[in-house]
Amino acid sequence: MKKVLVVGANGTTGRLLTEQLSKMEGFEPLSMIRKEEQAEDLKRLGGEPVLADLEEDVTNAVKGADAVIFAAGSGSSTGPEKTTSVDQEGAKRVVDAAKDAGVKHFVMLSSMGADIPENGPDEMQHYLNAKSNADEHLIRSGLSYTIVRPGGLTDEKGTGKIQAAESIEDKSGSIPREDVAAALIACLSVEEVDGKVVEILSGQTPVEDALKHAFS
Repeated sequence: MKKVLVVGANGTTGRLLTEQLSKMEGFEPLSMIRKEEQAEDLKRLGGEPVLADLEEDVTNAVKGADAVIFAAGSGSSTGPEKTTSVDQEGAKRVVDAAKDAGVKHFVMLSSMGADIPENGPDEMQHYLNAKSNADEHLIRSGLSYTIVRPGGLTDEKGTGKIQAAESIEDKSGSIPREDVAAALIACLSVEEVDGKVVEILSGQTPVEDALKHAFS
């Protein structure tokens, strides 16, 4: 049984990750939450709650995990200080703890546009910079990693089909969070995306196949 720490488990994507992992053979989701009162909800989704705060020490949360999926976010209404603290420094903290704990693979949920933050809309540049800095820290860490950069996220029902590439030419599309969660989980086993940064949007190809051929 592969234990997967879901960071940001109480968020929309994190809850989907916990639920999907709990239904898959061979995976046990460890659902990292910040508040004790969130635990029962995550248990109902099939996760084992792990209490930790991204703005503090996360060493104990990572212990025992075979893999990490970082899907945490500060939220759009929290301001730039929280974005730096959670999306950037919190991510770095988990990367460092994962390396020390011997985690085998780290999947980072990033954002399309994080490769060139200065080209993004003014209101998004601080967020994209934070994601870019977190991504670079992971790349330099020496961990086995995959960085996933989706386009606009929706709450629509997932189709199980995406497009995936190092760089998608038309970035104007969107993708259901349900399919993003499926792609993040697939990155734990699709060897072709190990050590890669991949962009994803809704498409016509089953998730695993799309990831396997993203760089071919």
